[in-house]
Amino acid sequence: MRGAAATEVKNKFGQILESAMIEPIAIEKNGRKVVVMMSMSEYQRLLEIEDRYWGELALKAIDNGFLTEHDTKTWIERKLDVKAID
Repeated sequence: MRGAAATEVKNKFGQILESAMIEPIAIEKNGRKVVVMMSMSEYQRLLEIEDRYWGELALKAIDNGFLTEHDTKTWIERKLDVKAID
C-alpha cells in the first residue's frame, strides 16, 4: 500500500484519487497513517467480507445456542476485566 502525506493529497488530489482507484492509499498526518483512500469497489468488497464474517458467527451462535443473561454478563465482565453495572 502506498502512503501519501495529507498535504500531498491536498495538492495532488486528482492524481491521488486516480491512484486510489488502482490500490489503497494510506494518508498520513504528522507522520502517522490516519486514513485509507480506496476505490468504491474495494470498499464494497471489504463490506461483503465483513457481512459474511458476522453472518457466519450468527449462524454458529444459532447452532450452539444463545447465552443466558447471566452468562453474557459474566463474559462481558471477563472481557472488560471489571464488574458489569446492574
